[in-house]
Amino acid sequence: MTIDDLDLAFEDRADKGRHRRGYRKAAANGKKPKRKGNGGKTAIAFFMALILLGGLGAGVWYGFDRIQGYFTTPDYEGAGTAEKVNVEVKPAQTATDIANTLVAADVVKSAKAFVDAADADSKSKNIQPGVYGLKKQMSAKSALAVLVDPKNKIVNGVTIPEGLTMLSTFKRLSEQTKIPVKDFQTAARNVDSFDIPPYWFERRDGKKVTKSIEGFLFPDTYEIPPKPTAKQVLDLMVNRFLTVAGDLKFADNVQKNRGGISPYEALIVASLAQAEAGNKDDLGKIARVAYNRVYVKDMLLQFDVTLNYGLEIAGKPTKASKDMDDTDYADETNKYNTHLFKGLTPTPIDNPGKQALEGAMNPPAGNWLFFVAIDKEGHSAFAETDAEHEANKVKAREAGIIN
Repeated sequence: MTIDDLDLAFEDRADKGRHRRGYRKAAANGKKPKRKGNGGKTAIAFFMALILLGGLGAGVWYGFDRIQGYFTTPDYEGAGTAEKVNVEVKPAQTATDIANTLVAADVVKSAKAFVDAADADSKSKNIQPGVYGLKKQMSAKSALAVLVDPKNKIVNGVTIPEGLTMLSTFKRLSEQTKIPVKDFQTAARNVDSFDIPPYWFERRDGKKVTKSIEGFLFPDTYEIPPKPTAKQVLDLMVNRFLTVAGDLKFADNVQKNRGGISPYEALIVASLAQAEAGNKDDLGKIARVAYNRVYVKDMLLQFDVTLNYGLEIAGKPTKASKDMDDTDYADETNKYNTHLFKGLTPTPIDNPGKQALEGAMNPPAGNWLFFVAIDKEGHSAFAETDAEHEANKVKAREAGIIN
């Protein structure tokens, strides 16, 4: 059928339609319907409709082609360019967190491409924290293949054990990173430069707040990034503390369950327990002793470890308990001398681990006021009275623990 044939057919159908409509109208008026010869106009209208429909179709196709791009996940192809980049995967990061880091470094083209690749590969759940060497403009699948293999980590780790003081931590970090100790000391002095919320430095025991990052350098194994500054390394440790404390809901639980003391005071207690406990089983009980002596009985703590901390930060030699004498116990210049000054110390005295934090947050119930180590495994015996404590000291002497 030709265009002309199509026009005639269309005109005929249109004409019949008009005729029927006109007939009904005329019949209603008692008149005979008249037929008008307007087939030319109908043909023109039909031709214009074809043109419009054709243009609309082209527009729809062009729009679909454009819109389709929005539903295609952008991704690079291949194993990347020759340009290399180091990317750090931090503890507790999700696939989306990692993806955003990779996009920022121009390793992958879109976060969605990497997340989709990770969702399709069960090994993605085993990506370890650390620094990885990647290339720019890699396909998401290629980048993921690097990250799921621990052998690709740039190993520059350092382990900080529980209970190290700030100064001892600086020395260990310096040995590993070759950053001078003085650089760590300088960075640590500006406490406000760290992302520690202000409530961590509130006290409710009437003592003046002394700001320090002592207590906030969480003991753990850290992957140190290449060529770090002292501040960057300390930031890793402080942020790790805040993450662990947040996961424990440490601040909330302390304020709810510890009789109104502040999270900072509980952190001090955790550091005391970490320093005194010879065995992890006793961390909570020693925290309870500290709470009882300071907040229940208003007694002196009389912990030798606090006196030693004051000596260390003053640059003086520390002493074993058996070597301490009345002069040490009467030293007013040592503000950490709990044989002389009541209450908790001005700051934490070391950096406690997770179990010490848990012990200070939720110590076991007990009225103990004394403790002493009684075996070579570091277990302590606890007492409520002087008489019980003296009996425990006999056991400690018999075991060769004290003189």
